[in-house]
Amino acid sequence: MSGVELPIVNLDVLHSASLESEEYSRECKKASDSLVLYGALLVHDSRVSEDDNNTFLDLMEDYFAQPEEHLKQDERPELGYQVGVTLENTEKPKCAVDEPCLKVISQLRPSERPLDITAHWPDPKCRFFYKMSQAPPYETQYPALNAPNVVPKAESIRARWTPTMDKWGSSMKTAYAVLNVEDIAVAAAIGLGLPRETFKEAGKYGPHLLAPTASDLKKYGQKDTILAGFHTDLNFLTIHGRSRYPGLNIWARNSGSRIPVRFPPTGRYLLVQAGKQLEHISGGLIRAGYHEVVVNDATLQAIEKRKIEHPKRPLIRISSTFFWHLSSDYDLAPIPVLKEKARQLRADTSRWGADLGEETYEPMKVGQQVQNELRHIALMA
Repeated sequence: MSGVELPIVNLDVLHSASLESEEYSRECKKASDSLVLYGALLVHDSRVSEDDNNTFLDLMEDYFAQPEEHLKQDERPELGYQVGVTLENTEKPKCAVDEPCLKVISQLRPSERPLDITAHWPDPKCRFFYKMSQAPPYETQYPALNAPNVVPKAESIRARWTPTMDKWGSSMKTAYAVLNVEDIAVAAAIGLGLPRETFKEAGKYGPHLLAPTASDLKKYGQKDTILAGFHTDLNFLTIHGRSRYPGLNIWARNSGSRIPVRFPPTGRYLLVQAGKQLEHISGGLIRAGYHEVVVNDATLQAIEKRKIEHPKRPLIRISSTFFWHLSSDYDLAPIPVLKEKARQLRADTSRWGADLGEETYEPMKVGQQVQNELRHIALMA
């Protein structure tokens, strides 16, 4: 297992420094280089509130502790589960049966491979999708991907739901927008030699999602249980807030090393990871980050600590996740200058060593790309 530490980009610098300053340029370069090297980075943002995160985690624990018959009222399978709840044992990790993904796993050193997913699926996790998007001023070709939000039926949850979701979702989206679409879209665009508005404009009307996942650790709390099998995310960028239970592993693109995600013990941090839309538009220069969530020794230690300190709270692992998407009607195709940089990067084997696979990126609408991915993971027929 790798001892690699992810780079930390200081979002406060990107807020305060002059756009022409060396300090601003340095943070921009660090952000784009981190996405190319690792497919991920940590960001420090003094606006992120741990209190808001804890309030959100408490609400999610209470929501997912409801009986299944209550949760099922909030399902929308006819919309590809793109709003509302997805119950456990519904979503299938694409890599369990996807040949290119299985090839990636086979090319990793045995010590760096994920837990075996060939006999694992679907995932024993629940999820809720809550839209944090701006309606487009045109009729979208993909209405199911842009459907209105579901508010839970349960009265005990309903009153707290929208204010809490909007507050924490706005914190993550603001950090996301400012860093990754106004500053790392700006920052990454600057670092990659693109016009500064390239990614920001492409995602202006994206169906962004506050997307907490939940795993019942009373049922699935045994060591080496796979809570979310090895996979990449289909969106442009993913943000993770701090979870109460460790278990998230990511893979570095430049070395193929497995990295257990560790936030600094205190402070206002978020994890940012590249998704398939960013991989597609960059022609593979930035690769979508592979990751898994498993029960490991650190998870078990956190479970025992939580039982002692909060014995009346549900033992449910919540992943505080936000998916930032490109607009559904955007024409998704590799940007030529990035495609060429990707080609050069793959050729530089002396520098990069292990690379996690190579793909072809056909032009298509973002909405079509999303639908294709949803079919792979059994969320859309």
